[in-house]
Amino acid sequence: MPDRRFPLDVVLDRSSDDPLQRQLYKSVKALIQRSLLPGNSVLPSTRELAADLKLGRNTVIAAYDQLITEGYLRNRPGARPTTVEFPVLHAAPPFRADGFAGLSRRGRTMATQPFHYGQPRQVAFHPGMPDAAHFPFALLSRLIAKRAKFARDLFGTYHTTGHPELRAAIATYLRTARAVNCSAEQIVVTTGAQASLDLLARLFLDPGDCVWMEEPGYYGAHSAVVAAGGVLEPLFVDSGGWRLEREPAKDPRLIYITPSCQHPLGMTMPVEQRLRVLEIARIRGAFIVEDDFDGEYRFLGQPVPSLQGYDQSGHVIYVGTFAKILFPALRLGFMVAPPGSAPKVERALTITGQFAPLLLQAALADFIEQGHMARHLRRMRRIYAQRRQLFYRLCEAELGRDIELSQNDAGIQIAGALTFQGDDSAICEEARRLGVNVSPLSMQYRHGAPVHGLLLGYAACDEPTTRKGLRLLKIAFKNARARA
Repeated sequence: MPDRRFPLDVVLDRSSDDPLQRQLYKSVKALIQRSLLPGNSVLPSTRELAADLKLGRNTVIAAYDQLITEGYLRNRPGARPTTVEFPVLHAAPPFRADGFAGLSRRGRTMATQPFHYGQPRQVAFHPGMPDAAHFPFALLSRLIAKRAKFARDLFGTYHTTGHPELRAAIATYLRTARAVNCSAEQIVVTTGAQASLDLLARLFLDPGDCVWMEEPGYYGAHSAVVAAGGVLEPLFVDSGGWRLEREPAKDPRLIYITPSCQHPLGMTMPVEQRLRVLEIARIRGAFIVEDDFDGEYRFLGQPVPSLQGYDQSGHVIYVGTFAKILFPALRLGFMVAPPGSAPKVERALTITGQFAPLLLQAALADFIEQGHMARHLRRMRRIYAQRRQLFYRLCEAELGRDIELSQNDAGIQIAGALTFQGDDSAICEEARRLGVNVSPLSMQYRHGAPVHGLLLGYAACDEPTTRKGLRLLKIAFKNARARA
């Protein structure tokens, strides 16, 4: 096809804040996109167009250069620019996705898992939410600023498994406070406990592998296993503890448990059951994932030592988080990998890109080593113990007819079963509309008929907040009953 020479019908607004170069670029681009300038159209030279539009030549050159860079114009040495010929796009009906079109089976599984997150300024009664009002944010800010000023090795992709000082500080803390048998080399810093669970599921499971999972149990762990292709077998838990006499027949690849404070029921695994599950793992050739999400908060006596501390054969992988001790948005967790496995975990982390920020890690190492975390934890234990007693007393007064709270002495959340035939999801939705954030107990079940109830976090609520939240929750119960 011979070249066709076209004038440019361009109107520029000299009073506009948009630069003339940008206006010219957009005008010519629109003419090409609307096919008003067909392919192989020869445009005026930069001198001709500058004279025609009364523009500086550099303005026209800049507009043409941008169009050439984006592929709308073809530049030929010693010749005028020419438009590029594009393929014809035929009209088609609008694409209407159902939200899952194009996803893999794993993607569809991931996209349909249950979840629960809080709403800003709705601390009553967000499960697992610690109190932020008493956290020393000014102190942490100073530690971060100091590290940013003097440490120049914190701004690249280094130390994939965690900043060395933080790994050492975590190992020392775990040995002292949680009786974990570990070295700094075994510590892997993650972006939270859920990131650890997801990574472990992908590292250890092939599609179809069996995982024994507490029933009821943490929905986030359920989802990580299912998304990795694992098959869940229930390890039943009730007010009497872990029903290990009902262990599934199929050999597990992983056994997931929360022995220090069972999620969601809140009880602590006794020693005889701990030893029994360790023996099961040894005989069956399984790894135990010990999720110690809330083990620091025990309100009668001292915190119970970790299960990992009883392990003599390297079958336990310990998972922990700073979300409950400090605050969730810190997005820092950790796991204690089996001896010698850290290099493999490091390569897996490199694939995921889930690296915790080094600057924050270094500041947290200072926060721990200088004793600030231990002091904060002691203070919060006293505050939470008082709030726990208050919550039990006020909840009995306001909701005693509707809900029966579990009686335990650990954790910063409390499970309660409905005393009537009701839908806990409907109650939670009604509570959300009233500004109260609670989680349905039924979402923690995967096998058989779930128990309907609520998971209630009390730790972030002072007395006025608790009283107000319970009054609103009482209204939510009433409204949900009326709508049933």
